[in-house]
Amino acid sequence: MRTFDLHTSVRLPLPLSQVFPFFSDAYNLETLTPPWVRFSVLTPRPITMGVGTEIDYQLKIHGIPVRWRSAITAWEPPFRFVDEQLRGPYSLWVHEHRFREEDGQTVAEDHVRYAVPGGALVHSLFVRRDVERIFAFRQQKNAGTVRPHRVRAGCLMVRRR
Repeated sequence: MRTFDLHTSVRLPLPLSQVFPFFSDAYNLETLTPPWVRFSVLTPRPITMGVGTEIDYQLKIHGIPVRWRSAITAWEPPFRFVDEQLRGPYSLWVHEHRFREEDGQTVAEDHVRYAVPGGALVHSLFVRRDVERIFAFRQQKNAGTVRPHRVRAGCLMVRRR
């Protein structure tokens, strides 16, 4: 199975103690996901986060309704957590969220390793662009959601493995 990696980084002018709770709340994904995805969390509130927590979502991919279930497989507040797709559109989806304080600000990094049915061809024709657009939207959205100041975004990169 061919896998792909996406890396993003954003610097937020808030302390880690404020940033981690925002990103670790699954319901904030509804705000950070573009409207064209029609993303919603199905798991009822409150969601107690920790290793083994499972969360159900629904979304649309090119207009097709999709259900997604993820599990938290690493939980190290306030520095890191990992969610992995248990059921959904990808053959593999492992999303690591990392946070660190630097000069009174927080650097939030995403590393996603994923694979798609149909491999490199389907990835290049459909999936890569969608994944990049979703994460670019998240970085822009952070500017008005997580804190009131401007975001300095890092790289947005997808590469094959």
